[in-house]
Amino acid sequence: MNAHIDPTAADAVGSAALQAASAPAGLAPAEPGVTTGLSGPTAAPTPPPGRRRGLRRLAALAMIAGPGLVAANAGNDAAGIATYASAGSQFTYGTLFFMVLVTIALVMVQEMAVRLGAYTGKGLGALIREQFSLRLTALAVGCLLLANTGLVVSEFAGIGAAFELLGVPKWVVVPPAAALLWALVLFGSYRWAERIFLVMSLAFFAYPIAMILGHPHWGEVGKNLVVPHLQPSSDFILLAVALIGTTVSPYMQFYAAAGVVDRGAKPEDYKLIRADAVLGAVFACIISLTIIVATASAIGGTGPLQSAAEAARALEPVAGPGAELLFAFGLLGASALAGAVVPLSASYAIGEAAGVERSVSRRFRDAPLFLGVFTAQIALGAVVALTPVDVIQLLIGTQVLQGLISPIVLVYLLVLTNRRSLLGDTANSRRYRIAATTVVAGVALMSTVLLVQTVLGWFGLA
Repeated sequence: MNAHIDPTAADAVGSAALQAASAPAGLAPAEPGVTTGLSGPTAAPTPPPGRRRGLRRLAALAMIAGPGLVAANAGNDAAGIATYASAGSQFTYGTLFFMVLVTIALVMVQEMAVRLGAYTGKGLGALIREQFSLRLTALAVGCLLLANTGLVVSEFAGIGAAFELLGVPKWVVVPPAAALLWALVLFGSYRWAERIFLVMSLAFFAYPIAMILGHPHWGEVGKNLVVPHLQPSSDFILLAVALIGTTVSPYMQFYAAAGVVDRGAKPEDYKLIRADAVLGAVFACIISLTIIVATASAIGGTGPLQSAAEAARALEPVAGPGAELLFAFGLLGASALAGAVVPLSASYAIGEAAGVERSVSRRFRDAPLFLGVFTAQIALGAVVALTPVDVIQLLIGTQVLQGLISPIVLVYLLVLTNRRSLLGDTANSRRYRIAATTVVAGVALMSTVLLVQTVLGWFGLA
């Protein structure tokens, strides 16, 4: 299976998109280098070749961006930001190489999810229901719903925390934010909602800027990116598990596969879908790395952080108030994006498992279960976020649930993409199967470590 996209084809796609977009309604596009005025065609100045290539690539990337990018970016939510910031504050640049390994894992997992959606026309929940027992399907989907509900609470808590950094109380912003996200899904089409999600993703560019303002030691950054750095301490192991859990989350695979189906993608669109999944995973992990570097350069070695808001405040003495504002803006965008994607993933999973209508493009009367589950999660998440709930303890509980269901979902994903009866020649090759099995086994092992450590901690044994 060809593992790359022909750059000539991508340029052609981008060129066609630009040409079509620039043509007036009802008129055919003019020939290259010619503009049509009132007095007839006139020669237009030709942009430099480098600029033309850049515009074509931007247009191609805009056409590629979709469910893969949205799902991966949703992983950089309030809980993720707190985890990445804590990695920088605890171990400075020591977790960067580990994040490179996590990036590889995320790329493979997301690619398998979108491949299933593209070639079967079904989401992950529907395929699990068809290929496995009903009891195991109910267990996986039920745990996903429970874990996602806790994550939704943390997303709205993150929205409130972002505004509290700007001096606005959370009770002023959380209810309207919940109403806006609910209306976005209830009254919009999938295409429209996806464009809004992609716009929300622009907030992540705040973190690279905050990183630069933090003046990191670039030599140390480069060294730790390529040289393995592992510590035998339990704190390092637990943080490594948390980095995996917050980066390779089960809801991301459910959303990525379902989003491809809801988008109406076909097998012939797979090259663009794969590019979206791979580029989205890489982009999301680069943002994660910048968060680690930003906090490491500002407060590295000071110990763990308890929230993303604490990380933003910690940057102010070193990088100035501008970095704090950027961090708050990124936190707001990340929480808003995940606040919609996380409940949508559970709604897709439940709708697929039940075999009922599920699409953002449907109205409530057409998809009552799908949109009802989404509405319930949004309402519950917003209400609980307004209470004096201990968000950190809530996140610990949801991480335990994520640790339980991550191996289950990833094993299902691996088995499904290995089956030639399902995917034919597009099933995992022998080499890909070995690599994917290694990734799934590693994630399962680390998730088990997190689960055991957490349970032992409940009884004061760890």
